[in-house]
Parts: sequence; C-alpha cells; structure tokens
Amino acid sequence: MTRTGTPPSYRGYLFVMIAALLWALSGTAGKYLFLGGMSPFVLVQVRVTFAALFLAIFFALFRRDLLRIERRDIPYFLLYGGIITGLVQLSYFYAISKIQVAAAIFLQYLAPVIVALFSIMFWKERLSGLKLLALLSAIAGCYLVVGGYDIEFLQMNRIGVAWGILSAFAFASYTLLGERGMQRYTPWTILFYSYVFSALTLNIIHEPFNYHLTTDYTPVQLLCIAYVVLFGTLIPFGLYLTGINHIRSTRAIITATLEPISASLVAFLILGEALAPLQFAGGIFVIAAIVLLQMQREHDGLAPEVIRNTDR
Repeated sequence: MTRTGTPPSYRGYLFVMIAALLWALSGTAGKYLFLGGMSPFVLVQVRVTFAALFLAIFFALFRRDLLRIERRDIPYFLLYGGIITGLVQLSYFYAISKIQVAAAIFLQYLAPVIVALFSIMFWKERLSGLKLLALLSAIAGCYLVVGGYDIEFLQMNRIGVAWGILSAFAFASYTLLGERGMQRYTPWTILFYSYVFSALTLNIIHEPFNYHLTTDYTPVQLLCIAYVVLFGTLIPFGLYLTGINHIRSTRAIITATLEPISASLVAFLILGEALAPLQFAGGIFVIAAIVLLQMQREHDGLAPEVIRNTDR
C-alpha cells in the first residue's frame, strides 16, 4: 500500500524553516518595540518571565517529570540560567536596538565559528583545510556585515557591533555549557530552568513585574510583546525540536540559516532597513562558514557544536 502524506524528512525541514521565519520576525518585532521607546532590558525581562510562567503551567498540567532536578545541580542552573541565558538574551536585543536587525543576527551566527575555535584550541580538534576556510570566511563576513569598509559607519555603530559580537560569544558559551546539562536532563528541562533562573536574576536587578503592559503600550506594541514571548520563543523552539527528530541536527542548523536572510527581507519590508550590497555579501560569507563547519563535522561523524534549541 502506498503511503500518503508528507515524508518525515520533508516535515523536519518544514518545521525548521517555519521556526527560522518566526525567529526572524521576532527580531523585527523587538526592533519595532525599541523604536517605540521600550528598552531591550525590559523586553528580555518580560520575555523570560512569561516564557517561564507558560512552561511552568504546561509542565505542571501535562509533564511534571520535566520539572524534577537534583539539588546538586542548582549551582549549574544558577550559572547557566541566571547569568549566561540572560546575557544571551540581552546582548542579542541590545545589538538589534543599535544596528540593523539582519546585521545583528548575522553577528550572532558567528557562535558556531567561536565554538569551533574553542574546540581547536582547547579540545585539540584537528584544524583541517575546510575548517580554516570556514573560519576565514566567517572573519571576512563579519568585517563586511558590520561595515568595516566604511570608517564612518563603523564609528556610528561601534556599540551595536560590540553587543552583536558579545551575543555571539554569549551564545557560544551558552551552547558549550548547555551540552553539559543535556547529559543529565532533557532539552525541555534545561530550557525551562534557564528561563526560571534568568527571570529571577532580571527581576532582582529590575523592579519585578513593573511592566505596565496595560497602560504604557499601544495595542500593536502589546501584540509585538506577545509575539516575542509566544512565537519568538516557545513555539519556534517546539518546532525546531520536532524538526530535528526527523532530520539530522547538522541539516537542521544549516536550514536554520534561513533566519538572517529572511530577517533582512522582513526588516526591509516593515522597518525600511536595508543592508548594503557588501553587508549582504558578508552575511553570505557567514552562512557559508556555518555550512562548511557542519559539513566537516558530518564528515567526521561528530555531533554538531551548536544546536539552536532555545533563545532566538
């Protein structure tokens, strides 16, 4: 009997592509909120707090087993969630608030390259010709994306560029530390407690629940906030996890590079932001570097360094 419906591999690619598009729209929604006066810190505070609340309610009702952690692992979650996760979120949105959405996302996509460098320097991985080509492509791409060829442009946006580069290092650290946690817990448990401890930290630093969401924001801004929490965090994460159940994680990561390309288009259509031709070419170099690195790891039969399983 002939089977009908979409083959599992095709469904996997479709899920990852949808997740990438949702993440791209989330960046544009965040930039819209910043232009309206909302600070990146408050948006991140709202995002992680409500994401943690939604997951807590869902797990309490349907998957209580995912809420269980051992007392000895609390310091790990304090570091991973309370510091690293918050830094990933803040650096990403602060970069978007200062420079173009697409440029900020391209910079954060340097994270796989940073992890590869870490592996070569500290884990004694072999520096093959393909890896060297990927690293050179990433460096050249970063230079073009940030407008390094234009002295005036770089001076005007050096703070945003610094936040973008910090977001790449933060996400690389997040990935390396997350791999350790997933040796003991499922990705969903890691995700939930990363948001819980990040929310605790941010609500200690800033007055908790002082968002005034019903009085200080327009209906469109409230819609953008809801989008960032639900469709920029929880739903795409679920889609991505479902996708990698059907296709290899390596292919999922390569497919997810649709995000910065689609972010360029969305930011242009909605915000009027346009990358210069050389900036867009730099983005292509960054994506090429990621593809080359993942091809190398697939050839070596190793797990990919970066699995984008949470904060985009």
